[in-house]
Amino acid sequence: MSRLFVFGLGYTARTIAAAAGWPLLATTRDGRDGTIRFDDEARVRAALAASTHVLSSVPPDEDGDAVLLRYRDALAGRWCGYLSSTGVYGDTGGAWVDESASADRGRRGARNAADAAWCALGARVFRLPGIYGPGRSPLDRVAAGTAHRTGVAGQVFSRVHVDDIAGAVVRAFDAPAGIYNLSDDRPAPQDEVIEHAARLLGMAPPPIVPLAALSPAARAFHAENRRVANGKAKRVLGWRLLYPDYVFGLRALSATTSPIPASTPPAAASGVQR
Repeated sequence: MSRLFVFGLGYTARTIAAAAGWPLLATTRDGRDGTIRFDDEARVRAALAASTHVLSSVPPDEDGDAVLLRYRDALAGRWCGYLSSTGVYGDTGGAWVDESASADRGRRGARNAADAAWCALGARVFRLPGIYGPGRSPLDRVAAGTAHRTGVAGQVFSRVHVDDIAGAVVRAFDAPAGIYNLSDDRPAPQDEVIEHAARLLGMAPPPIVPLAALSPAARAFHAENRRVANGKAKRVLGWRLLYPDYVFGLRALSATTSPIPASTPPAAASGVQR
């Protein structure tokens, strides 16, 4: 019987596991909610031995990919998948990139190295752009009063609904190893998406915050401008998007999202951490 093991059972990995519908074993850093603590090596290795498919959502750190450093030998003979980032492509000035594009010009050297290591292992590497879904969307940020616009013209980002990620990964259980970009069909400026979310909620657009006032991490994010192509995933996986762009995705989510009363502090309503 197929059994899925997940390293790092976070928001996206939980959605994938639910879509797979198989018996699940998983790690978290602290072993919460019935998972296995990542550094409990004996239990992790026993769980891996009982699993047919392995998915990692654990990002690398300055030392490298923790999953491969500790458990690489236990992955042999199993289907492996790795949730990566389209950030490996770096800034393309708004040009389209597919899986053939160079992945060594981004600001994420550790991520680039992890991608290469998982590919060498024969994994399916899923490069993800901005992820949104229930409880994690521009609607929630606008409703909570934590969203902002930047007023930057000509900058676009790709994004994808978490349910569409899950659909692609499940299809990849029977697909060849390799790299797959999982993005929707319509890259768009972040301000445009935020303004649409505000309209759906019947709220005024949030304020413009200059880039200079943002955190260093946010400024680095906004320094990149690219459009991510998804043709390979559609062709090889037979993937069909439930939400081909943010208009479809936010419309579906808006039925369950309401503005938070002004008396509620935004920090108390900010929701789940990634």
